[in-house]
Amino acid sequence: MYFYREALRIAVPVMLQQLIMSLVSLIDNFMVAGLGDVSMAAVNMSNHIVFIFIVLVNTSCSAGGIYLAQFRGADNPEGMKHAYRFKIIMALCGAGLFFVLFWIMPEFTLGMMTAGNASREEIISTGTIYLRLISFTLAPMAVSMAIGTSFRETGKPKIPLIISAIATIINTIGNWIFIYGNLGAPRLEVTGAAIATIIARVFEVCAFLVYVNRKKTAFYCPFRLLRFIELGLVRKILTKSMMLFIADFSWITSETVMVALYNSRGGAETVAGMAAGWTIANIFFLLFGGIWTASTVLVGGSLGAGKLDEARCRSRWLISGSIIAGTVISVFGMIFTFIIVPLVYSNLTIEARNICMGLVSVILVYIPLWSVINSQFSICRAGGDTLLGLYADGFVNCFVIIPGAFVLARFTPLGPVVMFAVLKLSDVLKVFITNHFYKSERWVKNLTV
Repeated sequence: MYFYREALRIAVPVMLQQLIMSLVSLIDNFMVAGLGDVSMAAVNMSNHIVFIFIVLVNTSCSAGGIYLAQFRGADNPEGMKHAYRFKIIMALCGAGLFFVLFWIMPEFTLGMMTAGNASREEIISTGTIYLRLISFTLAPMAVSMAIGTSFRETGKPKIPLIISAIATIINTIGNWIFIYGNLGAPRLEVTGAAIATIIARVFEVCAFLVYVNRKKTAFYCPFRLLRFIELGLVRKILTKSMMLFIADFSWITSETVMVALYNSRGGAETVAGMAAGWTIANIFFLLFGGIWTASTVLVGGSLGAGKLDEARCRSRWLISGSIIAGTVISVFGMIFTFIIVPLVYSNLTIEARNICMGLVSVILVYIPLWSVINSQFSICRAGGDTLLGLYADGFVNCFVIIPGAFVLARFTPLGPVVMFAVLKLSDVLKVFITNHFYKSERWVKNLTV
């Protein structure tokens, strides 16, 4: 029981942070949905492209975080600083790359996501305005993610919880003011949604920077000292995490391909319905953030301290707890979904609401399975076994999901929800792969020596 109390102490603040952000995102969707299916589709398609950026930056942070957590377990603050330098440099490079992409070719990017959609031109026109404005949030997001994940990896998840919670509240209030023109502000609609997000992200990064400077946080170093990173550690992290980057890139590529193919099955109602479904599903995905953080801190910390048997024991408890939690969320999520969708998305068309309801139902059926995959994935990564990602994500996504998506789109009349349900059957194969790697114990390593 002590272990689960410790795991919950670490995981619950992370899960609460994601819950708050997901609920605020749901409120944002409610506000944007009031502008109609096209605006809803444009904003959410743009946010999916931003999500690609978030995934890649998070991968960089995870790569550095593996070492940061183990350096913490080894009581090596200098090593923690170098791991943090790696995270912040990689995150800012990613922000610069995507900033250029959003300004040079927003129409092309959105066009790929909506090929074959009946409302394509309207979505691109509205989405381009939003995407260019939202590009100004990329650098603040990169810095916030690097600092926030570092707090979690050092066993202090409450700090990012508080800061992000305040930022999301600011975002919500900003949406209410700028989207519909409340409190004397002009009615800016989609542009207002982007402005509210910029304000929230700037507050978030400023709050993180003020806190780490005042508290002299162990892992933190000022921007002027980033150039003093240990190049040997950089090579070590890149070598160890190369498979991690390949795995996550293949995953987000497969998700993006599937989204683009789903969007070809109709008009704005299809895009809006699928996007609305994912917004609700993100509430239930809070479990996975808790699993990853608990694994990084508890298993990674034990490995860094050289307590290998303790790490093995903790890993088994994490897997068992994850399965139980996933089952509970799946059951109660069904009840929540059938209550919330008609309330939040009443402004969407009935077709969009039906697609939303169907997608969330399918996702909830898969949640227990994904809990097993995520727990074994996170445990293996905590010990630096990144080869797992190449097999579980790289091979399955590239050789099963992506070809399967094209086959279903080309040769069947299946709707987007059924397509998703069929393609995700491939995750059964991922369970066997992750279980094999977990039992091989390639992850039982102290990376600090």
